[in-house]
Amino acid sequence: MLDPQVLRDRLFLLMSKRDSLVRLLEQPDLGTLRIDVNQALEELDDLIDDFKRTFPDSELVS
Repeated sequence: MLDPQVLRDRLFLLMSKRDSLVRLLEQPDLGTLRIDVNQALEELDDLIDDFKRTFPDSELVS
């Protein structure tokens, strides 16, 4: 089992990469990859929401 601080650190790392996915999604020549990028964003947002519900006292910034 992971320490909550380790989970928090890993989630911060993922959140820092979220903007890259958003910028990628804005590319007009993405083609069918757009579906995968959109799915990744949705799953990341779900992960962030789950973390906030599991650790409500956490100082997670989104």
